[in-house]
Amino acid sequence: MRSGMPAHGGGLKPAEIALRKLGHATDACRECPLGERATQSVFGEGPVHARLMVVGEQPGDKEDLAGRPFVGPAGRLFDRAVAELGWSRERLYVTNAVKHFKYELRGKRRIHKTPAQREADACHHWLESEIALVEPVALLALGAVAARSLLGRHVAVMSERGRWHEDAAGRRVLVTLHPSALLRGDPEQRAEAWKAWLDDLSQASAIFEKAPPRVRKRAAPARARKAVAQTA
Repeated sequence: MRSGMPAHGGGLKPAEIALRKLGHATDACRECPLGERATQSVFGEGPVHARLMVVGEQPGDKEDLAGRPFVGPAGRLFDRAVAELGWSRERLYVTNAVKHFKYELRGKRRIHKTPAQREADACHHWLESEIALVEPVALLALGAVAARSLLGRHVAVMSERGRWHEDAAGRRVLVTLHPSALLRGDPEQRAEAWKAWLDDLSQASAIFEKAPPRVRKRAAPARARKAVAQTA
């Protein structure tokens, strides 16, 4: 179910209803070719006003089938990190920069392919609308596709990881590897890579404990404002 919300509409806040509508709208999106081949779109899920929004690259095979983000092998690794850090998945809003699964067929297997920049750009307004409705205190970019979508520039993840950056709207963005990079890495270096990744993620732990410095506010994108207005 999209956005981790109940099937009925009773008691939902306008922003929650707007997120649900946006999630359904991404199913019909054909602004790039990915929507034609995917099983369904995979929109974000989590609470409105979550303090931390986690942004990955795109759905994988398991996510495409389930219609939920971060439920495949990379998602399970992320959940392990969340547990070790003492965070709660229920307090995070988790989404992807690209809402449809990009893949190539090898026999019967669907092999992940990195989204092209034009595909990430076509999806960008959906991500911006999510951010405007959730209003997180900060964002966590997992991987280069997510980092570029949030920061609007090429990001050298290995040299910029574990540090806070600021996007054009003044929002705080922490950059690190996508968990799939750890799964693909050298098994002999996995323990060291895991520790370094946890160190990166731990920079966001203070988000749950105290308010960060104030940042500039930006008006919600027109699509998000329209979605909220339709629920009034």
